[in-house]
Amino acid sequence: MRFDKVIPSDRLRPYIKFMVITGNASENIYKVFPSTAMVIGFQYKGQLSSITNNSENKLSPMGITGIGDSVKIFRNTAGIGTILVYFTETGFAHFSTSPAHELFNQSVSLDDLFEQENIRILDEILALAITDAERIKAVETFLVSQLKEKSVDQLIIRAVQFIYHSKGDIRIKSLNEQLHISQSAFEKRFRKLVGATPKKFASIVRFNTVLQDIGKEKSLTEICYDNNFFDQAHFIKEFKQFTGDTPDNFRRLL
Repeated sequence: MRFDKVIPSDRLRPYIKFMVITGNASENIYKVFPSTAMVIGFQYKGQLSSITNNSENKLSPMGITGIGDSVKIFRNTAGIGTILVYFTETGFAHFSTSPAHELFNQSVSLDDLFEQENIRILDEILALAITDAERIKAVETFLVSQLKEKSVDQLIIRAVQFIYHSKGDIRIKSLNEQLHISQSAFEKRFRKLVGATPKKFASIVRFNTVLQDIGKEKSLTEICYDNNFFDQAHFIKEFKQFTGDTPDNFRRLL
């Protein structure tokens, strides 16, 4: 499976971590684990479907997936090709007026967020594009056209930095105190910009820290307590929610 990272242009770099040119010559079923990035997919060939409870749902060729707290399963047809755009934690807010938290655990068509005519034009350009450079240029041109000039919420950016620095192991009450803001006001601003509550976001950051540790020569007990889970039962329960599997089974499949 192809997965080539592309650094966005200077104009988009404050809002987009990176872009990916991805494709697969064969049909495939795969899992996507929770991450802290909202992602737009611009599919220029093939078909992608989501699978939930053995039910398959064809997805729009151009869609966005919000932050989520559970594993997602997808199936792609043979010969699929997609440009993926990974936003920074607060980047989505600079392209859409829709609150990010409305997309939590959702995958929706871009028609629901942007003018349909603009999406149609981009679809036609991508269909005619021959090279990856042409596709990336088309996607970047579209994103720049949607860019909204607005002030950056430095308090929320600091909050995100604190959560990453703690590897997700931080009490939200303590975070409120460090930032000198009430819990309700903080949570409202955080959810709107980032797409999840501070507590949920922190749990996803901690999960991804665990995911990095699971491939190392550490015992599961070490991983559990290094990441400050209350006990192994809580560790297994949270890991299974995020991956659909127990830590022990997951490690055996690596």
